[in-house]
Amino acid sequence: MISVSNYLQFSMVCKSWHSIAKDNMPRYHDKLSSVPMQLIPTGRNGIWRLYNVMDDKLLSLQLDISTKRFCGCSKGWLIGVDESFTVTLINPLFRLKGTRKREKSIIRLPPLNPASWGGSGPGVFDCNYGVHKATISADPILHANDCIVLVIYEDSCRLAFIRLNKDTTWTYFEHAGGIYEIVHIRDKFYAIDNLSQLLSFDMTARFDSDIKLLGREIPQETFKKLYLVNLNEKELLMVERYIEHDFEVAFKRVTTKFEVFKFDYDKCKWIKKKSLGDFALFLGDNSSIAVLASSISGCQSDCIYFNHD
Repeated sequence: MISVSNYLQFSMVCKSWHSIAKDNMPRYHDKLSSVPMQLIPTGRNGIWRLYNVMDDKLLSLQLDISTKRFCGCSKGWLIGVDESFTVTLINPLFRLKGTRKREKSIIRLPPLNPASWGGSGPGVFDCNYGVHKATISADPILHANDCIVLVIYEDSCRLAFIRLNKDTTWTYFEHAGGIYEIVHIRDKFYAIDNLSQLLSFDMTARFDSDIKLLGREIPQETFKKLYLVNLNEKELLMVERYIEHDFEVAFKRVTTKFEVFKFDYDKCKWIKKKSLGDFALFLGDNSSIAVLASSISGCQSDCIYFNHD
């Protein structure tokens, strides 16, 4: 079974092997982009290392990805934003330090314009807080004409999108409840707002918010974090993470339980799942994925892995 480290090390042997790896990238792309990895800063400007969650190992390979703030990871690409609010799509597999960078391994999009947002919070003009989360609809190299970049921005958690190869500026729009979480599946973007309503957006046209789907009643006194997860490009999952705060100890939080729901597209309702089967979920603040546990050594099926944000 191919692993990320095997693939990257193979590509670094010589120019000929690097060319073979590059030519076979589409073949292995989906498998490589689904492997749970974390980026670890080295303390040197823009240099990162990959941490293999399953093997509990820090790979020796170094990635040159600059010091952008990462606000999402989708289709195997990182999404970053810098001080000028320029959004970039970064393919980490071709940013190996000391190797020849692949053409378009970094795609720079037009900058967002925070001056037009109308917000007043201290984070509006700070890229670390002004852009909360981002995702893409398709690989920007393999399917450039189908790639839409969607971001949650500003204190009020509004949305903006841009279509690769079609738009020269961002389109801004807002929803009264503010947007909490986004994911792309089945040619649509789905979002959870701050009222726990599920929204659906079809952006094949300039903009069309076509469906307001459903919300789930959750007690107001319960603190929870919601995640949307694309399961195998077929199912839409919502994960509710329940958290208790210990106010006597600063920043101490305890996760008490998870509940997982599958969205029934035909009945337009959430159905509670009792098992994930052979899948495992990896939940994070800027992106979450589902993986086939049996295809990854050391991964436990029917489990949820999460970080503390």
